[in-house]
Formats: sequence, structure tokens, C-alpha cells
Amino acid sequence: MAKIKVYALAKELSKDTKTLLKKFKSLNKDILHQLESIEKANEKIIKIEEEKNKREELKKREAAQKKEKQAAKAVNDGKGEKSIDKKEHIGKTAKSDDSKQAVNIQKQSDKPGQSKVKSEFGDMDKNKKKLEKEKPSKVVNNGKQKGKKAHADYKRKDTDIDLEEKLMAKIKPKKAKSANEKNQKDGSAGSQRIKVPSKPITIGEHITLRDLSEKMGIPAAELIKRLMSLGVMANINQELDFDTACILAEEYGVKLEKKVEKSFEDILDELDNDEDDGEKQPRPPIVTVMGHVDHGKTSLLDAIRNTRVTQQEAGGITQHIGAYQVSVDGKIITFLDTPGHEAFTTMRARGAKVTDIAILVVAADDGVMPQTIEAINHAKAANVPIIVAINKMDKPDANADRVKQELTEHGLLPEDWGGDTICVPISAIRQEGIDNLLEMVLLVAEMQELKANPNRRAKGTVVEAKLDKGRGPVATVLVQEGTLKVGDFVIAGTAYGRVRAMISDKGKRIKQAGPSTPVEILGFSDVPEAGDILFDVEDEKFAKQVVEERKNKIKESQITSAQKVSLDELFDKIKEGELKDLNIIIKADVQGSVEAVKQALTKLSNDEVRIRAIHSGVGAITESDIMLASASNAVVIGFNVRPEPTARAAAEKEKIDIRLYRIIYDAIEDMEAAIKGMLEPKYREAVIGHAEIRTIFKVPGVGSVAGCYVADGKVTRNSHTRLIRDGVVVHEGRIQSLKRFKDDVKEVNAGYECGIGIENFNDIKEGDIIEAFIMEEVED
Repeated sequence: MAKIKVYALAKELSKDTKTLLKKFKSLNKDILHQLESIEKANEKIIKIEEEKNKREELKKREAAQKKEKQAAKAVNDGKGEKSIDKKEHIGKTAKSDDSKQAVNIQKQSDKPGQSKVKSEFGDMDKNKKKLEKEKPSKVVNNGKQKGKKAHADYKRKDTDIDLEEKLMAKIKPKKAKSANEKNQKDGSAGSQRIKVPSKPITIGEHITLRDLSEKMGIPAAELIKRLMSLGVMANINQELDFDTACILAEEYGVKLEKKVEKSFEDILDELDNDEDDGEKQPRPPIVTVMGHVDHGKTSLLDAIRNTRVTQQEAGGITQHIGAYQVSVDGKIITFLDTPGHEAFTTMRARGAKVTDIAILVVAADDGVMPQTIEAINHAKAANVPIIVAINKMDKPDANADRVKQELTEHGLLPEDWGGDTICVPISAIRQEGIDNLLEMVLLVAEMQELKANPNRRAKGTVVEAKLDKGRGPVATVLVQEGTLKVGDFVIAGTAYGRVRAMISDKGKRIKQAGPSTPVEILGFSDVPEAGDILFDVEDEKFAKQVVEERKNKIKESQITSAQKVSLDELFDKIKEGELKDLNIIIKADVQGSVEAVKQALTKLSNDEVRIRAIHSGVGAITESDIMLASASNAVVIGFNVRPEPTARAAAEKEKIDIRLYRIIYDAIEDMEAAIKGMLEPKYREAVIGHAEIRTIFKVPGVGSVAGCYVADGKVTRNSHTRLIRDGVVVHEGRIQSLKRFKDDVKEVNAGYECGIGIENFNDIKEGDIIEAFIMEEVED
């Protein structure tokens, strides 16, 4: 939005900049200097404050003037009463007093803010007019009533005085205006009173103009007019925030109070905190296996579980998180197999958040690699103890001491070197050192005293989620607190549902899952996000309310962020339109893969090409994906998914490029190649020849033409030129004309003479050198 300098605002308001800066400080605005720019909202607040101060000053002046008029009127009234007692001719006195009274009534009704009196006591005005009509015939009549009886005159006098006193009592201004008098329309004789509540009104963070109108008892049209006078355009359904509503209410003397409502999210947190008070019991440790790609993480789990997981994974690389439980000497250990290569950094970080112990696998023949360092940093950030498994000790070039030395450089000092990091040499293929490693895991877990309350409502983390065609949304959940049972109502992010079935890591259906147990859950309404916290709630109604509230918050944040875009930011976005955009649509088998592919591909963006993932999702490539790609000129990337038949036909019709991958590295390589094709080619200068100017021809209407001799190379019609005089470049430009004799030619080789005209340049001299060059594309 538009901005204004502080000094400019001060000039506009006729204020000193120091005073204005103090005002900003009182409003908790960090404005430190008069040259700073402020947003329209802050400018509006200051202007509203200034208008408010001006209105208060105006009211004070009006009150002072009113007091002066009241004092003068009281003096006049006193004189009138004395004259009534002294004079015998009551008719003249009554006429004089009545005329004064009429003037006073008119003055009172003309004052600002007194229109209420006139409207409220309209009957009294009628009585006065009736009195004025009767007076000429009954009382005054130009002095012809002198012969009437004295007691009749005195009776009329008493009646008139009583009427005058009543009128004065009615129109006499009060000392303090009520809120009803303060808020009526100024200057309108027939305006109706606006009744506003005297007690503070309680509202929420936001309120519509219609609701505020009903609560304040003020017509919505009146509020809209007032907002327009404050520079805010609004309609009856417009939502006002609490601050704007307060400013509007102050205009009518109404106080607003913010109602602190407990959201369903707050209630959920309170329920979760109340559940933590129960008795806790020992639980199995949750272990994450981390390390560099191809260092043997899955092979280690394979050796522990005696299964062949590695052979089932495409390319021998784990594509998404798996969770398994193993039994060691009657004790359970839960393993999380976090993918090791860089593309799944986000998933690895998520794995470290839910884990108790991290096993860092380092190949003895490869040493510490970049992703090994990254894994160390993730584990340290989560305060997770690290056990180093030095793998591939069966290889001839294995060197455990070199690995330990490299680990010390990153803050991991082995125990046998005087540190506190446990290092265990193993060979996953030969299954050597596995038992020793598991013993170390149980030892560290015992020292941590891991406990959880199994008798509370379940709480866990969604490790992975996917959409299964036969079973619907399926989530792999690691239960961390309480016991999850079939039939429980659960919430995870913006998904909720009832647990229809639970499947263990062994593929068996189970009825309940305690702490540190990984299970697959069926029954969600939607696919939750990997990393969402799962809560077990009382009923479906509460679950729906929490999810609806979360969705509304997401919508509000999107609307708010859209409204905060200023004109300057919009201009920046327009300038970014000079960049080339490569739009992609990502579909994958599981949510973790979607995140990984999206992160890996968007990292390839550079200054010239920006990769934008306009849509991503779980499941097969559908026809709607193709339509979106057609409208956005996007490429569809499928990871471990296939397009539906209708989608494939639509892609052929719309000529949409669909790329299918099973290994993420292939997707990265293809995208890099596509980016190189879109990049602006790099050029380098290549000199192709030199020509010496030997004579100069003046051509009417054209200018100077150089008669040249090509000394070396050649001069072409489309080449760039550089004019060199005494070794100094005088001009760079292009050749306008190239002739040999009177014929236009495309090029002139060395040893020949020619005429050269330089575009938009005539200051040529004999002896100058024309250097011809072209720009060649450089291939990386």
C-alpha cells in the first residue's frame, strides 16, 4: 500500500515532527525519524486522532460560548421580571417578555446539538405559537384593552408567567450531555434520538458491521457514513477488526471490550495438558537411523529385522519413512528408517523430532560426508543422543580411526578417545557387531529413563500418509503417549476420522497400540500431512469443530497475506515477470515423496529461471491435473505413480509433457537439463577482422563513409564494430552499410578495399582502425 514520509504527514496536519513522533511512540509504533515512511494504516490512525482532538476542542469552545449566553440570558430574565412588577400596563410588558422569550427559544434551537430539544418539545413550540396568536386580541391590541378589569389582567399575567417558566425549564441546557444527546445528527431539526448502550459492549477479534450496528443500536447506514468520513470504505457485511471497531464506537461514546474466547484448539491443548498428570511407565525407545546415502542404513535395519527391505526399494534407496519394531532380549526397540540422501532433508528432520536415540551410520571406507554432517546437526538441534555405527568394516580399505578423527571435527568425540559418543564398528552384510550395537541402544535408553502414560488418550505423530485406492486415506502413525484403540475418534492436521482398523509393522491387525508403537491407521476423512500431531478426542462433533477451525485459520492467513501486498511489492512482482517461469505439477505415491521432490526441484531455481510448483498431491495423475497444466503451461512430474487413461488421452490432446520417475536423482537430472535449455546463453566476444580507414567520403543524406582496407580476417555485414583511434576505443556500434565499389556485399575478406558506414556515428578520421567482432555462444 502507499506510504508517506513522517515530515510530509506533519506538514499536512500542521504539526511539529517531534510532536508527531511522540504520538507514534505513544501508539507503540517504531517510527524513529522524520524521514521514515509510514503505511496508510498508521497515517489513518494519526489523522483520526487529530480529528478527534479537533472535535474535542470545538466542543469545549461551544460549551464556553453556551455558558456565556446562559449568563447573559439570566441577566435579561431578571430585568424582565422587575419590569413586570413595576409597570401597570401589563399588556405591553407581556408582549415585550413574550417577544424576548421567542428570541431566546429560537437561539436555543439554533445551537449545535440542540435539535433534540426542538424535536422533543415540539408541543411546547405549538403552545407558544398559539399564545402569540391570542395575545394581540386578548392582551395587547395596540393598547385598546386598558378598560378591562384589573383582576382579569393579573390572571392573564400569572398564566403567561407560568407558561414562560415551564418553557424555560424545558429548554434550559443541562450541565453534561448524555450519550444519547452527543450522538444525534448535528444541525438536523427533525432527527431522531439514537439510543446507545451505557455499558461496555463485548465483541470478539472481528465483527461484521451489521452485528456491530445491532449491538450499538445505531443504524448501519449511520456507521457506514461515519466510516466513510474516517476514510474507510465498508459495506454492511464487511468484517471490522477490534481496533477499527473501537475507533468507530468512540465516535458515539460507546466502549468496546474484547471477548477472550477459548478456541477449540485451546480446549484441545487443555485436555492434552490435563492428561499428562497420570502415572507414567517405561516405554520402548524410538531410534532413528540416519546417515549419508548408500552408507548402509537400510542394510543395517535389514540385518536387525532379518528381512530384505533393500531389494524392494527402487534403486536400493529408501523412498519414504518406514517404522519397525524389533525385540532384543525381551525388550522392544522401535526403529525409524529415515532416508539418507539430501532430497529428504525435511523428512529426516521430522524423524529426529520424534526420536529418542539417533544411530548415525558412517561407511568406514567413505568417512564423513555432507549428509552425515547434516544428520549430526539435526540430531544435535533436537537434543538427541547419537550412537555412531561405523559400517562396512568388512571392506579392505575400511579405516575406523579415520572416521573417528573426522567425527571429532564435528563435535563427536568417541568414548575410547575420552569423549561421550558411543562408536560401534559393524558390518551389516556379514551381520557383525549388530548385537553390540543393540546393547548400546538399550543402555542409552535405560540411562534416559524413557516413560509415558499408557492410560490417557492417545497422542502421536503422523510419520507417513498416502491415499490407497482400496482402503482410502492411510496414515502411518507413531503413538507417543496413551493407548490408541480401534473406534477412537482422531484428529491429525486438517484430517479427522474414526479408527476403522490398525495394522502393525508386521502386517497384522491389532486392536490397540501403546506408546512407541508404529501403526497404520484406516478411517481418516482426508490424507493428513506427514509430521502432523495426532490427537485422540472424545467424539466426532468436537473433531469436526477443531478441523473446521483449523481450516478457517488457514483461509484467514491466506486472505490476510493477500491483503498485505503493497503497491511496491506488486511492482516488484511485475518486474519479476521478466524472469522465465518453469511451472511444474508434482504427484507422488506418498506425502513425504511429494515434499522431497518439491524441495529438490525448487532448489534448482536460479536468477534466470524460477521453478514454481503450482500444485502437488498424492495419488495418480488425473485429468484435472492435465487441465491445470494446460492452463498454466506446466510440466507434470509423477513419482512412483502412473497417469489415469483419461489423463493420458487428455495429455496427448493438449500436448502436455508428463515425466514419470522412480528414482529422484533422475528427476533432478532431467530438470537440470531442462533449465539449461531455458537459460539465456552465455556469449563471448570473437574478433573476426580489422580494417584501416584510408579515406573518408561525405555522402549527402547519409553522412560520413569510411574508405577502408581490410588488413586481416574479414568484415561482415552483421558484425559489431569497435572504432580504435591511437589505441583507444572511441566508439562501439554496428555496421550500417558495407559496400564494395557500388554494390552491397555481405562480407569483405582481407586484402580487399571496401566502404563502411557506422550506425549513428560520423566522427571518423583517416588512420582509425575498425575492429569487427561477433558474439559467440559459449557452451558449458
